Amino acid sequence: MMSFPGSIAFDEYGRPFIILRDQENQKRLTGNEAIKSHIQAAKQIASTIRTSLGPKGLDKMMVSGDGEVTVTNDGATILKLMDVDHEIGKLMVQLSQSQDDEIGDGTTGVVVLAGALLEQAESLLDRGIHPIRIADGFELAAQCAIKQLDSIAEPFPISHENKEPLIEVAMTTLGSKIVNKCHRQMAEIAVDAVLTVADLEKKDVNFELIKLECKVGGRMEDTCLVKGVVVDKTMSHSQMPKVLKDVKLAVLTCPFEPPKPKTKHKLDVTSAEDYRKLREYEQEKFLQMVKQVKDAGATLAICQWGFDDEANHLLFDDEANHLLLQQELPAVRWVGGPEIELIAIATGGRIVPRFEELTADKLGSAGLVRELSFGTTKDKMLVIEECKNTKAVTILIRGGNQMITAEAKRSIHDALCVVRSLIRDSRIVYGGGAAEISCSLAVAREADQLSTLEQYAFRSFSVALESVPLALAENSGLLPIETLSELKSRQVAENTASLGVDCMLSGNSDMKEHHVIESLHSKKQQIILATQLVKMILKIDDVRSPADK
Repeated sequence: MMSFPGSIAFDEYGRPFIILRDQENQKRLTGNEAIKSHIQAAKQIASTIRTSLGPKGLDKMMVSGDGEVTVTNDGATILKLMDVDHEIGKLMVQLSQSQDDEIGDGTTGVVVLAGALLEQAESLLDRGIHPIRIADGFELAAQCAIKQLDSIAEPFPISHENKEPLIEVAMTTLGSKIVNKCHRQMAEIAVDAVLTVADLEKKDVNFELIKLECKVGGRMEDTCLVKGVVVDKTMSHSQMPKVLKDVKLAVLTCPFEPPKPKTKHKLDVTSAEDYRKLREYEQEKFLQMVKQVKDAGATLAICQWGFDDEANHLLFDDEANHLLLQQELPAVRWVGGPEIELIAIATGGRIVPRFEELTADKLGSAGLVRELSFGTTKDKMLVIEECKNTKAVTILIRGGNQMITAEAKRSIHDALCVVRSLIRDSRIVYGGGAAEISCSLAVAREADQLSTLEQYAFRSFSVALESVPLALAENSGLLPIETLSELKSRQVAENTASLGVDCMLSGNSDMKEHHVIESLHSKKQQIILATQLVKMILKIDDVRSPADK
């Protein structure tokens, strides 16, 4: 039975009321005070992230409790690694995470926009406007902004023959990342990877077929796209061949070990003769397994487990390994689950759980399997190329240290996500704050047509949209207000929705000529998600929390 949260008392008319326990240990915020506290928390998080927006945005260094260092420019990663205590702060973290999951890019912009909307909501609350009227006004203004985005969007050509437009979009995404010194090369790799696995008829991209593998060492320019699978493993024995051609692969998830009872068991070896017999039995079983693999026609075994390295077997790992070498069956062991699946998909093989089930039709095939070695270290990797199913690809990322390779991996992931969202919906808008300025002008125009209280919310929404170009100009060392007012007047005078902040200080504000392009789907998603979160925060008017918080 649940304990009752308080005690019941009666007033002089006999009406019962509850006296709640532990009231002195509870902290309570109500009404506008609660909303203001939430707005303050959200604004703080937005101001932290704001300096990371755009190509001239600054990076953040996060140090975890165990001393692990992450240097990143990606909004979702920064927020995920920040130790946020405030409950509304946690909602902001989830907001950028959902933008990351849905689109993969625009995670910083969405938090900056949400922070600006809440800042504007605060001044409307001070004027005495009811939070629900503000929330409804923001919702209508967001719909108006999305209508404007649809009207300024342009169709975008996508084909295997002409990759240049897609490369330009990927370069826009990578422009603000650490990889921007070789962002043309990275963009080409991302576009090639997506187009290799994409189904342009269904407008679908299966991300599971693209594997990102990091290897510390070398320069970032050494990053390459492998049409096949790269596994961070080597042949199990150093004397096994390093290059195999026209390979038949057996993909095994069963260990090379003699059968043993599944239940708890104990085996007593009482004499040297018994020991010898048991050893011979194990060796015989092992050779039988190798024979089964070879009889099926396999020339390479990919194993999820090791070979007989359990303590209760007499045939140890290196000896089993030697037997494989003797039988001329090259093998790779300890290959992880995701890699096993990817190898099976790429080579067209079937994953075999028992040796008895191994037949020739379940083998995968690859044109070339080779070992890659790096620099002067003993680090080696296995590359499986010229596979039957060429749709599986691996991007091998190189860099001077682990921090750089991890950030490059996140950056390429963002670029892959953007190219995928363009294949799904191929309409685009121009970046550099151009789309936000255009939407801001449209929402402000609409506000003048309204006679209800919502016009205040519309105007505030219009001002909040300007926070993105303002932050871009500020981070690029330009005068924010002057830059914004000039761009607004030019967009109205020239009726051009592609004028944005010239972050590269080239003297030309037309984003069309700079090829600064963003997907329409990503921009819409930013506005919708930010507005939904702000509506939710504005509707909370009572917070109970333990007093020590």
